[in-house]
Amino acid sequence: MTNSLIKKVSSWFKKSQKNIPEQNVQNQRSNIDNFFEDEHSPAKKDEQYQSNKKPSNQRHKKSTPSPKFKSDVLVQVERNDHTISRKDLSPNALKVLHRLQSGGYEAYLVGGCVRDVLLNLHPKDFDVVTNATPEQVHELFSNSRIIGRRFKLIHVTFGREMIEVATFRANHAEDNSNNQSSRSSEGMLLRDNVYGNIDDDAVRRDFTINAMYYTSKGFVIRALPQGLEDLKNKQIRMIGDPATRYREDPVRMIRAIRFAVKLGFEIEPGTAGPIREHAELMQNIPPARLFDESLKLVLSGKGVETFEMLLKYDLFKTLYPQAQKHLDNDPDGFNLAFFTQALKNTDTRINSGKTITPAFILAVFLWPELLKVQQFFMDQGVPSVPAMHQASQKVLTLQAKSASIPKRFSFTMRDIWDLQMRLPRRFGKRAEQILEHQKFRAGFDFVLLREQSGEDLNGLGAWWQEYQFAEPERKQQMTKALDKDKKKRPHRKGKPKKQ
Repeated sequence: MTNSLIKKVSSWFKKSQKNIPEQNVQNQRSNIDNFFEDEHSPAKKDEQYQSNKKPSNQRHKKSTPSPKFKSDVLVQVERNDHTISRKDLSPNALKVLHRLQSGGYEAYLVGGCVRDVLLNLHPKDFDVVTNATPEQVHELFSNSRIIGRRFKLIHVTFGREMIEVATFRANHAEDNSNNQSSRSSEGMLLRDNVYGNIDDDAVRRDFTINAMYYTSKGFVIRALPQGLEDLKNKQIRMIGDPATRYREDPVRMIRAIRFAVKLGFEIEPGTAGPIREHAELMQNIPPARLFDESLKLVLSGKGVETFEMLLKYDLFKTLYPQAQKHLDNDPDGFNLAFFTQALKNTDTRINSGKTITPAFILAVFLWPELLKVQQFFMDQGVPSVPAMHQASQKVLTLQAKSASIPKRFSFTMRDIWDLQMRLPRRFGKRAEQILEHQKFRAGFDFVLLREQSGEDLNGLGAWWQEYQFAEPERKQQMTKALDKDKKKRPHRKGKPKKQ
């Protein structure tokens, strides 16, 4: 069944490409094969960067010479051999590096921010890694706090920007008497606060293209040789044995898909092979964490491609099991068209710079199950509106067992669902009352989506499209026309009135 779904999504996505805005993916990745070329040398960029800076202390006037570096794991890429310039980096992240280094510690920008700048992309977040412990980092920064038990981290805040600082991690020793690490019976890491050096940290990273370190001392990059190769060849490759690494942290399977779609890379066969076999391990992930990871997938601006990949590797069912159930039993293809159209619309809005609410796509995924449960209650004699409310509670409770949805989103989802019952009942003064509803636009868009996916709602979307922009006189005409149609309908037979 899953393979047929994948083919359907692929076919639908290819047909819909004409309507999806051009992403210029090739332009974004055109720098990959040239990121060691002289034409992109950061030396010229840094000259411009320095000329724009105000005069500072004498120690900042000359660049720090590249430090001696010895490693059995990493190679060093000198300043003139890579494309990273300080003007491409967060000033606050550079402040964190400088203060840690001034305190006598090693400090590097690490992971996705280094990778993305090399690919000529613009990182959203900047992460720092150091040999200072979380407590030592906290002492250096008054604007910081220690978070996490499983992985201790430091968040250093600069207004609305947050720089995440981690300590170099190492492999777990057999002797765990200090209680700094632990594993579940399935091999999943429950605690990972074993610290090491940069070499240890590199082999503890998930993918080779994420084991990249940039330091402002000498402005050099230190990376796995395989990581540099994979960056050029556009491949996602796990560090170490993929099956073992997936058991340590099953979320790595989702991350592999997210990076592949985001960067336009391929997951190399050794990394892709064990994913289906280990998909069920996602059940061991805390629902709150799984929800955060699932949002990154659907709000990436490439939701349709991500959806296809999740189906391909049997991971969608681990995030939204109720939605998967209705994809597996979808004889007319409506649910597949409904989900895919919603993701396409979401991608269009994101890539056009428009705002979206995650509650909308979540309401879409749970809609088929909601209707099924609502009908169950109605068959027991519960009126349609109370049945909808009871169904929404039950569906959200079931979803919380996999990827739990925070109340700030679930309340909006309930409003969207409730409006699907109210929008058809637009007689008299009700239309104007519905129009003033805080979530009217989301509810109206949901109606349009249902119609786009092939559901016949008797022109409900077109009626509301006209009504919300009509003059008062025209609005009265539209509601009166509905009232006349309502009066023509035969009344249900009830008990005879008392004489």
